[in-house]
This record gives sequence, C-alpha cells and structure tokens, in this order.
Amino acid sequence: MTSTSDTPVIVARGLAKSYGKLRALDGIDFTVGAGRIVGLIGPNGAGKTTALKAILGLTQFDGELSVLGRDPSAARDALMQEVCFIADVAVLPKWLRVTQALDYVAGVHPRFDRARAEAFLATTDIRMNSRVRELSKGMVTQLHLALVLAIDARLLVLDEPTLGLDLLYRRQFYDTLVNDYFDKDRTIVMTTHQVEEIENLLTDVIFIQHGRVVLDSAVEDIGGTFRQLICAPDHLERARALAPFYTREIFGRTAFFYEGRDAAELAALGELRTPSIADLFVAKMQGAAP
Repeated sequence: MTSTSDTPVIVARGLAKSYGKLRALDGIDFTVGAGRIVGLIGPNGAGKTTALKAILGLTQFDGELSVLGRDPSAARDALMQEVCFIADVAVLPKWLRVTQALDYVAGVHPRFDRARAEAFLATTDIRMNSRVRELSKGMVTQLHLALVLAIDARLLVLDEPTLGLDLLYRRQFYDTLVNDYFDKDRTIVMTTHQVEEIENLLTDVIFIQHGRVVLDSAVEDIGGTFRQLICAPDHLERARALAPFYTREIFGRTAFFYEGRDAAELAALGELRTPSIADLFVAKMQGAAP
C-alpha cells in the first residue's frame, strides 16, 4: 500500500492466532500507511475481527505486529491514548444516558473534546438526558458519531459500525465520518458487509478469507491489475484460454475476471472494464474457494 508518511501506522508480519484447532489468522502480512481509509473485508469467520482485536491489544497473537510504533500487547495503555475503536451500534448499554456516555468517554480518553460532541448532538433531536433504550437506531448512530468526531485519535478502528441500520443512517454515518473527521493525519481501518456503500470512500482494501490475505491493494492500483471482460459470444473459447480466475453469468452474458492480463489482449474479445471493489471481492472469494 502507498502511504502519505514514511512511518506506517500498522505493520503485521506473520500475524497468527489460533482458537484450539481453528486457525483464525494464518500468518498474514499487511501494512497500513498513514492517512489511509482501509477496508478489511471478508466473509463471516474470515478472521477480520480477530485481526482487529490483535491491532487493539485485545488478544494475544503469534508473529510480529506494530501499531503506531508500539507492540499492542505490551503497550496497550499507551496505544489507546491515540486510538479510537467503535463496534456496531448495539454495544452501548440500554440504561446509559447520553450525558453519561459523554462522561465515560471523557474519563477514559484524554483526547476527547466534550464541547465538540455536545455541539454535534445539538444539531440532532437527541436529548442529553435520554437513555440509549429511548433512542432509535439512527439516533444511536448519531451518538456514536458524536463520540467519534470528538476524539482526536490518530487511528480509528470501526468494526461493522452501521450493522442493522437503514440506508439513510448508514450513508449519513460514512459521509459525516469522511467529511468532518478524516484528514491526512488520521487513519481509518473498518470492516463492513456493505462493501458497495463504502467502496468510494476507501483508499485501500485488504480481502481476507480463512485467515489468509487474498488481496492487499491500493484502490488506485486495482485498475492496472484486474480486468473484467464481458465477453462477446463468439469469443468465449478464446477468453477461457486466457485463464480467468473467476467466471460468472450476467443477464445471459459471460463475465471473465483476469489478473495481470494486458488490456490490449482482452479488448478485442468484448467489453472491458475495471471491476468494482464489490465485484472483485466476490470474484476473489469464490475464485479462491477450496
């Protein structure tokens, strides 16, 4: 991945984690540069949450892992001064009042700006004395946003932050996050199942399956490496002979996915395009399936 800084925010080398006989992370390598928005994307059970737990110092691991220049296992307290973590919106206790949520974050994170959180909440219909159970899911999302926007963290980790929300609130969450929070001095790592909704926000993607990295790429480099060919019917055999790594049928037409093939070689066989991140994810997952 490219980086806007000489010092990567996260460096993993041979990162591994097992739960009994289950190999949740199978010796993976990846690097996250500063000022990037990285999508850690994979199916259920792929190892995404385990990787995030290792990054946050919440689980022991084998291999090497550096986060903001620190070992998250040995220096978690110091690391958490510069990191913000938000899981899905269902994690806030139902009995908690909004003002108590602000009190709590102010007490545990030295870079929390309470005045900024209150200013954001003032633009919503959320009352400071309301309990979480009295808020709609959309309002809980807004509360999460208030907490995130008010923390001056170098690394923001989001694990399915919009799970269970409707499209309107999911879109609002990501738009606010990028427009009001993100800058070149901050890095965001997020997991989500709604790949289509965030692909235009991402600078980098890491696809993970069965505890292994299937793809680690800057988004800007995808077009130079991967190509999707909607093949003309009379060129199907020629297209198959060029060894696509994945094939699918789309409304009666055949789409072939290639890695590292020259565009000129493929262009004569049909309609050539750069695959979307969502389509590439499906192709990589199913193409690599055992």
